[in-house]
Amino acid sequence: QVQLVESGGGSVRTGGSLKLTCQASGDTWNLYCMSWFRQTPGKEREGVATIDTDGYTAYADSVKGRFTIAQDTTKNTLTLLLNSPKTEDTAMYYCAADRNSYCSLRPSDFRYWGQGTQVTVSS
Repeated sequence: QVQLVESGGGSVRTGGSLKLTCQASGDTWNLYCMSWFRQTPGKEREGVATIDTDGYTAYADSVKGRFTIAQDTTKNTLTLLLNSPKTEDTAMYYCAADRNSYCSLRPSDFRYWGQGTQVTVSS
């Protein structure tokens, strides 16, 4: 199966930046879509950004222009660069992947998930 491990989370100031990394391993064949989600206690998981192997990206309106998603298919890594984070960006961030021929920001469309990495933004 596929294993996803996130790293890079931690505390960051609103004027700073943070880079999250997701390392995929195992049977990584045809992981067409990889995405970042986030969740806070008591709230539903929400999509943040997604990318396919052709380089197409889509972002949630709340992070567009501030966050950047990228991947290296040869290394099976996914990154999310958080620029100018806001306090409301505080959440547990999850990496997800699937072999669907389309990409979305719906949690139900993704089969493989990482354990999450905590991001805390302070002013």
